[in-house]
Amino acid sequence: MTATVTYDANLRTTCLHLQSGSSFETDAPSDNKGQGARFGPTDLIATGLGSCLITTMGIKAESMDLKLDGAKVDVTKVMMSEPRRIGKIVIAVTMPALNLDAHTKEILERVGRTCPVERSLHPDMELDISFTWL
Repeated sequence: MTATVTYDANLRTTCLHLQSGSSFETDAPSDNKGQGARFGPTDLIATGLGSCLITTMGIKAESMDLKLDGAKVDVTKVMMSEPRRIGKIVIAVTMPALNLDAHTKEILERVGRTCPVERSLHPDMELDISFTWL
């Protein structure tokens, strides 16, 4: 088992990662009867994509003796209705100044664009992923 999710009350949950013991709370979004005071479940999916993308790039970078420390991923989730779902995720990656050649950048970007979360998302979900290299 990976995690447990406990429904606390008032559209909030506590999520516990069993291996590490770390936890966080979620809240329903303000546009769907919640307070929006914490990450909502769909926020976690969009943010998970950003985290997976840069982590996968980091794994590849380490194998190339590169460090991506300071890379930043901005995540925007766009909801749709009928049915209510995530329609689009916009990912804007800003990479630190590494002075890399075009081929190395292409390798890292390709790895990021094919991370496990990206491959797990429904093909109807629109993904807009961009990279800025400083």
